[in-house]
Order: sequence, then C-alpha cells, then structure tokens
Amino acid sequence: MLDFSGSLDKDREILNVLLRAEAEEANFLKTAPAHDAADRNRATGPRERGLWLRESFLRLHMSKLYDELTCGCTEFPRLDELAERAATAVSRLVPTAAELAADRGRGQRHKDGREQELGVFFGAVLDAPAPGRHLLDTMRCPTGRALDLLPELRGAERVDLGPVCVEFRDGAGHVLICHQQFLNAEDDGVVEALETAVDLVLLDDRAAVGVLRGAPMTHPRYQGRRVFSSGINLTHLYEGRISLLGFLLRRELGYISKIYRGLAGPQAVEKPWIAAVDTFAIGGGAQLTLVFDHVVADTDAYYTLPALQEGIIPGAANLRLGRLVGPRVARQLIFADRRIRAADPDGAALADEVVPTRDMDRAIETAAARLTNPAVVANRRMLRLAEEPEDTFRTYMAEYARHQSRRLYSTDLIANLERTWIGRSRT
Repeated sequence: MLDFSGSLDKDREILNVLLRAEAEEANFLKTAPAHDAADRNRATGPRERGLWLRESFLRLHMSKLYDELTCGCTEFPRLDELAERAATAVSRLVPTAAELAADRGRGQRHKDGREQELGVFFGAVLDAPAPGRHLLDTMRCPTGRALDLLPELRGAERVDLGPVCVEFRDGAGHVLICHQQFLNAEDDGVVEALETAVDLVLLDDRAAVGVLRGAPMTHPRYQGRRVFSSGINLTHLYEGRISLLGFLLRRELGYISKIYRGLAGPQAVEKPWIAAVDTFAIGGGAQLTLVFDHVVADTDAYYTLPALQEGIIPGAANLRLGRLVGPRVARQLIFADRRIRAADPDGAALADEVVPTRDMDRAIETAAARLTNPAVVANRRMLRLAEEPEDTFRTYMAEYARHQSRRLYSTDLIANLERTWIGRSRT
C-alpha cells in the first residue's frame, strides 16, 4: 500500500488512486457469485479498507482541508454544502449530492452504504478542535428559510410550516409538532421544519420563552389527545428516506443545539425553553426532554428509548441521560427499553412538574412567566458550562457521526426494520 506524503495536494491524488482500486475490487466482488458466507464477507473488505484510507488521509489533512473548504473559516457551509465542497475538492472522499439523491428512497436494505464515508468525514471535522468548533457555530446560525420568513412573520401570530407550526401568545413562542400521519414521529422534513420554527422563536422579539409541544392528534387511537413524540419515523427509515446529514446529524447539531445553546453568529441569542410532554415521549422525544430548562409532563405520560430494538444510537442521550437519572437507570432505558411513567419515582428526574392533563396549559403558562426573569439566560449558560462544555459535545458528536453512520447499514438494523415492517403489514 502506498504511503501518504504529508502534502495535501499530493495525497489527494494518492487517495484517489487507492480508492479507485478499492472501488473496482468492491464492484467485482459485488457482481461475482457468492458461494458461501466467506465469499460474502470478503466483499466487505474493500469498503472497510476504503473507510480506513479516508480516516488516514483526514487525520493528516483535516485542518488544512477544512480551511480550503471554508476559505479560512470565513464562510459557513452547512452539512450538505460542506459535504459537496469536500466531494469536489477530493475525488471519491465522500459521495456527491447527486449520488446521495440517486441512493435515497431505494429502501434501507438496498442502499449502497456510502453515507458511512460521510460519517468518517464529519467525524474527522468534529474531532479537529478548530474545524469542529467552526462547524458547530455554523450549524447554530439561523437557516436561510427562517431569515426569509421572519419579515412576514412580524405581523402574524401563527406560521404554518407543514408538520410544525409556530404560534406567538402571551410572550412565548409555541412550537407545535403536528405530523399527524406518524404521531409526531421525526424524519428529514420534520427536522427541517423544527429547525426553522426554533429559529423563528429565537429571532422574534415577541417571544421571551420557547415552548415545544405536540398538537392534538386526529389518529383514531389518540383522537383529540396531544402526543409529544413517537421518535424516529421507522417507515421512512425502512424506505431509505432517513439521511445521516438531513436527519441524524442535522437534528443534533441544528435545532436541538439551538434550543440548548441558542443561535450563533451575528444573530446570536438564546432563550429558555419548556417541553410539554403529553401521552408519551418515545425515542427521540425522550432525547429532546434532556436539553430543556423546564419539563411539564402529563401524569399519564411515559418515556422510552427503544434504541436497541431499532439498532441505532439514541442521539446524544448517551451523553446526557446519566446526568439526570444516573448511570444504572440510563442503561436500563437504553439497553432494556425500560418504560418510565412520568408519575413514577424515576420519572421525577425527567420532569420538573407532573400534572393532570387538565392542568397542563396552566402549568406551562406559570413556568413561562417564571422563566422570563432576566437572570435566567445567564444562569442557564453557567449551568451548561458545568454540565456539558461545548468541546465535550463536539468530541461526542465526532464518534457519534462515525458509529451512527455504520449502524444505519448494520445487518441487525436491517433485520429489525424488516421484522417491524412485516409485523405492521400483517395487522
């Protein structure tokens, strides 16, 4: 195997040659008949070597390459744009936008797995202190869609973003998830809408506090009841429509980070946030509650983290959950899909108030009024500094990018999806 020279320009050429050879071998093995398990296992060898080559290249050149991609950190490309710039700057390093688009929607079982290359790339970006911090700041800047909507929102009390809407009343910005068909499950489109909504609440001076809540459902089983979140949209995951960049990384680095840390850049601002947990907070919904300043839960609500059933890593829950419930209960939630009712003793660690359904509105209003105290923002910053310094989050997300990108294409995840899909089709 050729050694890298240490020169970015020379090494990108060397990498291209090496990756071309790995791709040719992988294509040959993919089309050759597999007579036994050993043949099938050998076919994964070139892909693994390719990922290792990318890791080795990026370990040498990440800082210089990132400067090139961002013009010395004077430009702020978000995840998709940064990946596209990387694909142009270093041939075969990551898939192009066109390649990802062609792969999308094939069904998770049939996708080619090149998002793992993006996991390697963004893992390396986040591992490098200066590039990683720049990317975190970039992802906490307001989205273009939010900035475009802001002028017309100034005179409106409500804006409809499809699966999410924003309402302003009584000094609070209420973000309502209304993804009716999927009981407020999140997918790429919901994440995009939620980030826009969070931006609008943070940018609009009418809101001193943000509130996240599920809208009343039209689903026959939950007709008229509010639901907080049913987690990741497993239907879209099965169909290959949950992306590493548009969902798994954007969700953590985008709207959740903006709730927790506020906006960055020229429009830097942060506000306290309230989560209102009605009925259940499953998976990603339970993850969300970990970053809020105040959580109000319905007495009938419950939390679960069915990450192992799904075969994925539950976002940043592994980083944050133990701080609230302790390491043993955190493992029970993540490893054993333990259900915790809001009214149970352990539920007290996940909510500040547990009230009957009829008292939810009043509890939210009271908490919002209390959080308008001018000293709240300064104190939430200091609490965050003690609990989760940004570099701790950055290095966690570096490993998350690598491991979650592999989990997306693991055989157990595919099998779990197939079982879930077959089970649903029989009911």
